[in-house]
Amino acid sequence: MKRTLIEKLTGKPVTKQNIEIVERKGRGHPDYIADVSAEKCSQKLCEYYLENFGVILHHNVDKGLVVGGKSNPRFGGGEVLEPIEIIIAGRALTQAKKGNEVVNVPVEELSVNAIKEFLKENFRFLDPEKHVKISCKIRPGSTDLVKIFEAKKTIPLANDTSFGVSFAPLTPTEKLVLETERYLNSEKLKKELPEVGEDVKVMGLRQKNRIRLTVSAAMISSLIPDKNHYLSIKEELCNKIKDFASKTVDMDVEVYVNTGDNPRKGIFYLTVTGTSAEQGDDGNPGRGNRINGLITPCRPMSLEATAGKNPVNHVGKIYNVLAKVMAEKIYREVKGLEEVYVRILSQIGKPINQPQITNVQVALEKGFTLTNVAADIKSIVDEEIANLSKLTDQIVKGKFELF
Repeated sequence: MKRTLIEKLTGKPVTKQNIEIVERKGRGHPDYIADVSAEKCSQKLCEYYLENFGVILHHNVDKGLVVGGKSNPRFGGGEVLEPIEIIIAGRALTQAKKGNEVVNVPVEELSVNAIKEFLKENFRFLDPEKHVKISCKIRPGSTDLVKIFEAKKTIPLANDTSFGVSFAPLTPTEKLVLETERYLNSEKLKKELPEVGEDVKVMGLRQKNRIRLTVSAAMISSLIPDKNHYLSIKEELCNKIKDFASKTVDMDVEVYVNTGDNPRKGIFYLTVTGTSAEQGDDGNPGRGNRINGLITPCRPMSLEATAGKNPVNHVGKIYNVLAKVMAEKIYREVKGLEEVYVRILSQIGKPINQPQITNVQVALEKGFTLTNVAADIKSIVDEEIANLSKLTDQIVKGKFELF
């Protein structure tokens, strides 16, 4: 069987389809919190393992749960009645030899501190000491998987039979959804409208040449004295998003903010801390943004949670990053392409640089054939697979946005 298959994509590119749906969950969304908690734990474990043992030891901490708390937000104030609980679970080596000494790895301390550090840096009104309970359920790893991880090979062996998938380029709608969330969680916007919390979700619907953005933005109750202030902030936020959209895409854009509000019934999206996790909204790793930072039902997607998996031999992480790197490079460097899709499949126990298949599908511009582009695409695929080991260091250093 061929290890690399390059083929022409049939059907219309996404930009030429009548309907496009795109979603982005922002950094305060419970699913994003779940993803980033898992990934921060993995990064801290990697740093500790490297510093103390010179290598990254086996771990996968990609399971977990954000359990929503209970709060009482109200105009001008409010309080958290029951804390949010962040549970991080998975497997990791908790002991290792350093010379003749057996060293205990402080897995729980590293994990808890990593999550608290993220919360302190990214939330203005969420106190990780008062509003959050962190539970570490990381246990020693499966013997078989540890042996695969530790196999004396120059090239790591895949610890799972799984696949990574990505695409390039982003469509105008995808760029708008992604950049809108980043704008709403930017330092600039928070200075202008501090009432807007960190839990922001942007849903985009493009119908032919019109885009509708539905934005859900948690509001900080202590900064909003009454209903009129809330409604004025909501209107101002809507206008800012419209202005931002007009500078980002050349299409008509409708904007709706917090459509679940019902002022007559006293329903407003108020939060004490800036996240819906304070009042019963839960989260899981892998339910949020994929490797491109978006949820894109009009595109192929992997259901793997990239967050928390080890960056040495867990293909559920590495192949998703590799697919993104490949897709973007192919689109950037090979002329005549409208869209690029990359799918990479591993086989457990086999070297990660020997995927079962790397499938590249391309939509061609008029005047180009597969013969014109196949050799250049194959060259990029071979080069990136040959350089696969370099991704580990880049992932550990946080060079890639994984979600």
